[in-house]
Amino acid sequence: MLFGTAVRTVRVLCACLMLAVGAATVALALPIDSEKIVIETSSGTVAFSVELALTPADRSTGLMNRESMPSDHGMLFRFEQSRQVLMWMKNTPLSLDMLFLDEQGTVAGIAADTIPFSEAIIPSPGPVRYVLELNAGTAEQDGISIGDKVRHRVIGN
Repeated sequence: MLFGTAVRTVRVLCACLMLAVGAATVALALPIDSEKIVIETSSGTVAFSVELALTPADRSTGLMNRESMPSDHGMLFRFEQSRQVLMWMKNTPLSLDMLFLDEQGTVAGIAADTIPFSEAIIPSPGPVRYVLELNAGTAEQDGISIGDKVRHRVIGN
C-alpha cells in the first residue's frame, strides 16, 4: 500500500512539473495601454496600441514566445534611466523592428528586421531611455526614421 502511494505521489509531482515547464513557454501578453503611442514622421503621424514593459520582469520577457502581433500593435520598454541598452531575440519567433528612443522620445536608432530566436546582442546606438518594438518592416512601411518624434504619456511628452 505504501508503495502505491509513493508511485501516485511521484506521478502527481511529474505532472505538476510538466505543467510548470509548459507554462513557462506560454506567451503572456501585458495589458494594452489605453493611450496609443504616436510617431511623427516626415510623411505624417502613425499610431500604435502598445503594451508597456515598465518593470524588470516585464522587460526580461518582452515579446518572447509570441507567435503573432497585430500590425497596429507594439511594446514599449522603459528603463529607469538613459543608458546603453542591449536587446536580443532569444525565444522570440517574431521578426521585429526595434526603435531606440532617447529621453525626449526622439528615434535615435532603428534595428530593422531582427532575426527570430537569435541570441546575438542588438545594442542601442548610444544611451537611450526607451525601446519600441514593432512588427518587422513597419518602420520602412510607415516611413519611420532616425530623428522622428515618439509621443506617449510614459515618455512624458
